[in-house]
Amino acid sequence: MKVVAIGLLVAAVVQEAAKPRAERTWHGRVLGVVPYDFSPPTWDRIRRAYWNPEDRRLFTDRVLGVGWAINLHRARVLLSGLLTRLVGPGEQTVRLGLPGGD
Repeated sequence: MKVVAIGLLVAAVVQEAAKPRAERTWHGRVLGVVPYDFSPPTWDRIRRAYWNPEDRRLFTDRVLGVGWAINLHRARVLLSGLLTRLVGPGEQTVRLGLPGGD
């Protein structure tokens, strides 16, 4: 797995370095598939990648580096729907506590 990650990282850097200096954006997709972004992250980009109720995708473009991020809002929605199907509506309360405690 590390070899694949390093290969994708190298491919992204080579892809950008092959462009004329004025055309380098340092973000794009390796082989048109795997997203990469080497620009400094902003709080807005971090929020859009990891908690974005407006995006239906589970896997979003990573904020920094190569690969994908997980939209935790979408994961929450999907898990909530799965739990509702498995347990039924209104039965979703999960108590977390110490054994023998309340």
